[in-house]
Amino acid sequence: MEKIRVVVTGMGAITPVGHGAQAFWENLISGRSGVDRITLFDCAGLPCKIGAEVKDFRVSDYGVSPKLERETDRFIQFALAAASQAIEESGLKLDLVDPYRVGVVFGTTMGGLTTATESQTQLLCSPKNRVTPHLMPKMLPNLAAAQIAIRHGLKGPSLTIATACATGTDVIGTGTNLLRSGTADVILAGASDCLYCQLVFGSLSSAKAMSTRNEEPARASRPFDLNRDGFVMGEGAGLVVLETLEHAQRRNCHIWGEVIGYANCGDGFHTTAPRPDGKGQVYCMRQALASAGVSPAEIDYINAHATSTPQGDRVETLAVKEVFGPRAYELAISSIKGATGHMMAAAGIVELITSLKSIREGIIPPTINYENQDPECDLDYVPNQARRISVRTVLSNSFGFGGQNSSIVVRDMQE
Repeated sequence: MEKIRVVVTGMGAITPVGHGAQAFWENLISGRSGVDRITLFDCAGLPCKIGAEVKDFRVSDYGVSPKLERETDRFIQFALAAASQAIEESGLKLDLVDPYRVGVVFGTTMGGLTTATESQTQLLCSPKNRVTPHLMPKMLPNLAAAQIAIRHGLKGPSLTIATACATGTDVIGTGTNLLRSGTADVILAGASDCLYCQLVFGSLSSAKAMSTRNEEPARASRPFDLNRDGFVMGEGAGLVVLETLEHAQRRNCHIWGEVIGYANCGDGFHTTAPRPDGKGQVYCMRQALASAGVSPAEIDYINAHATSTPQGDRVETLAVKEVFGPRAYELAISSIKGATGHMMAAAGIVELITSLKSIREGIIPPTINYENQDPECDLDYVPNQARRISVRTVLSNSFGFGGQNSSIVVRDMQE
């Protein structure tokens, strides 16, 4: 039986370097950094005082009422905005399709944790404070998918995924599999996070996972660079409209590209650290290539997970070398997290958007802040300047706490 083909027809992005997929892309290839001093909470006393926040965001710009704004956490507001952008770009007329054939697969690492911590603080300061009845709907991880479905009247599959920093890519893989199973014709696949609170920053700072280059925020996130000292927290959302090729062709709509391969596996090694030999990542990439039916020689660009942590970037480089052999040194590889920071669950989605834009535009975004070569990270990371190159097939990686490994392969549209 011929495999059902899955394509991307719309993209939405709320990021630290721009709102909307096109604005995000233009700032990305220009080398702009979205990292600055933290403004969303009081970080006094914390070692890390920098982050990649989403600036100038108003959910009301996307038709969200003041009432709904009050009843939703920031991570849900990002999700609603990205969904509106992607649906509009896709040209999908939801009133003309069977709502039971349109689903939502969404991801987040911790849902509305900031709302939860704020409510707990209020109670501790004054036990007589009344807890809002909207607390649970604001903080539950599945409420982003639910709010998207409610707003757009969608009644198809509804799933929420939380696989740490691999979440975004797992969302795409899960949505693709649902379409291939015949369960739906359209899937809104996205992820969103906002984890700006003392609890999260305090914990990650204690683990020495975050950069403390506080005096040079724009230069703090530096994937693969010898002097990288940890990741920078980002926030935001990404969402894409996935459709079966048949459904998209019936609509005669624009197609950004095709999802041709996906794989997920676990390291079975450690709660926070990747396997030092990268074997889990090696297996995941190889399985994604096998799923796509392509060889390593057919990959033109790797969108790396690389978060700017000493161990993570080294292990990913090691894994790429094992999968691609000598060709690893010929490949264009870049990480956009120098610009966006680590957008957590949303990272995999905005990196898929980056991959599709690279295919369409023939441009590889740069790895910014790459200044000093690490002897253990010695591949071509497209340092500091975007590069024009013909791109047809892209491998995008996402790796997370718990040994979560996910890789996806996308390519330009072919008949």
